[in-house]
Amino acid sequence: MNLIENNKPIKQSNTIVLAESFKEVNKCEFLSVEEKNYIKGKLDDKEEIVQLSTFEQVKIICVPKIKDEEYKTLEGIRGLANKATECLNKKKQSSVQLINLSFNKEFAKVASESILLSNYQFLKYFKDKDKKKNSLETVEVVGLSQSELDEIKNVADATNIARTLVNEPVSFLDAEEIANQIKILSQCADFKVDVLNKNKIESLKMGGLLAVNKGSFTPPTFSIMEYKPENAVNSKPIVLVGKGIVYDTGGLSLKPTAGSMDSMKSDMGGAAAVIGAFYAIAKNKLAVHVVGLIPATDNRPGNHAYTPGDVVEMYDGTTVEVLNTDAEGRMILADALSYAKKYDPELVIDLATLTGAALVAVGPLAIASMGTAKAGKYKKLIESGNNVYERLASLPFWEEYGELIKSDIADLKNIGGRDAGSITAGKFLEHFTDYPWLHLDIAGPAFLSSKSSYRPKGGTGVGVRLLYNYMKNLSND
Repeated sequence: MNLIENNKPIKQSNTIVLAESFKEVNKCEFLSVEEKNYIKGKLDDKEEIVQLSTFEQVKIICVPKIKDEEYKTLEGIRGLANKATECLNKKKQSSVQLINLSFNKEFAKVASESILLSNYQFLKYFKDKDKKKNSLETVEVVGLSQSELDEIKNVADATNIARTLVNEPVSFLDAEEIANQIKILSQCADFKVDVLNKNKIESLKMGGLLAVNKGSFTPPTFSIMEYKPENAVNSKPIVLVGKGIVYDTGGLSLKPTAGSMDSMKSDMGGAAAVIGAFYAIAKNKLAVHVVGLIPATDNRPGNHAYTPGDVVEMYDGTTVEVLNTDAEGRMILADALSYAKKYDPELVIDLATLTGAALVAVGPLAIASMGTAKAGKYKKLIESGNNVYERLASLPFWEEYGELIKSDIADLKNIGGRDAGSITAGKFLEHFTDYPWLHLDIAGPAFLSSKSSYRPKGGTGVGVRLLYNYMKNLSND
């Protein structure tokens, strides 16, 4: 989709109008007296979006409820822009101009973002994909510069890239292909990539990644991304780690419940988020030094699959008693978190669809978060979560939870029991860190069973916009 600066609004064009009140709408030269009276009546009835259609054009007036906290108002605008996008596609319109009558420039920014996100489709495997494709192709925005629009588009594109990676089946996106996709994206966005093959992973003795991969016919990969501009504001890099389980059967601890494997192509949602964020950060040339680590494999019960009762020696020498092979994400993340020590990082953030317990605890509306980073860094990430409406729910992380993952025969065991499952998983990961670290369990919002506003059914790309906003604020600081 094209996002274009518009300095000359056209009266006869399809139009989305943003306003804070009818007072602003009433000044709009694009509307007749009759249309304004009709809009006023609808707004008096507490409606936030009003549609006016003729044979020639569609006009959509959006007047959101103004909340005490601005980020909530902006999320309301994203929702209205999603409805406007649905309307335009339903009426087979190919273009629209967006006019912001409010003095708040953020109205136009989040509306533009939402239109791009709302227009996303994953049609690759449909025979009649050309017929199913949305009609909307161009948005002309009044009041924003082309550079501002390019930034918005790059971030939306990055989110949609992550969505597509999550939606791809393992028949296409195995561990080797995810590394290949990273290479392709690095050429588009200009960041460095080094992919470690199985021989290199074995030489490094990444026992967690190798153990999970033992049931697979496809070798694992470990992708290292780096973006280091000359004007980077941070002297030590920020490291992003993404769980890359491209498909999860549970291994020999086979997932038992009906439908529990149907969405397991999404178990690399953390990797997708980190890949998408890297694309956006590099594409928009943020002044921040970032490293990305993506351990990738599928988790299957075949071949010489690792078994409950095994003891695995990890990359850092820690021994882990495996009590459940379906707790595989933490095994591959642990090796990546240990590897991150070589960078002496300012901060490490890992993202993973790690536990069903996180979904039970906070549902699809929030990211379960915990970690050891100082309160200031954590607070800034929470603020970014609010800014993009990918909100963080902070879970307790007391040291006593670590007692639940002590093993009788090894340094650790890979599950801590039913209670506090998302927290004990975080405690397992903490063992492999010696730097400021935050863990984001995105199991709830990463893959949706039904559409939610501008978030589609399937992969949502959650985490991309969160990480980008955080890095942008850091580079601005």
